[in-house]
Amino acid sequence: MQEVMNRLWGGAGTPPETAGMESWSIPLDVVEEGDNIVIHASLPGVDREDIQVAIDNDILTIRGHTSGERESKEGNYLMRERSMGTFHRSLRLPDTVDAEKATANHKDGVLTISFPKVEAKKARELKIGVGT
Repeated sequence: MQEVMNRLWGGAGTPPETAGMESWSIPLDVVEEGDNIVIHASLPGVDREDIQVAIDNDILTIRGHTSGERESKEGNYLMRERSMGTFHRSLRLPDTVDAEKATANHKDGVLTISFPKVEAKKARELKIGVGT
């Protein structure tokens, strides 16, 4: 099952780093919640206006940038682990989700994208009749 999920949700690739800019990948969680597939992307410190979400040919792409301009340039960094620059993440969507009805929400540094499952692809339970 894990192998199937990895194949379905495998990244569609990330672009090469842009010259002179740091590029980083977004950590994601993909969760099945009832009749929805939900993606949680960790984007701490990123403003909603700096995030773009697109779906094209069954590929979900999340991209944007963070700016270091808000930080103080005084002093010498002894350690710097917070990501700055551009970010990009792409995922191939399975055919079991309805991309047309997707919703996106950004709160507390987490981008949440919810995809309802296609009605015809939902699991259903069959009732077993008594044979005669």
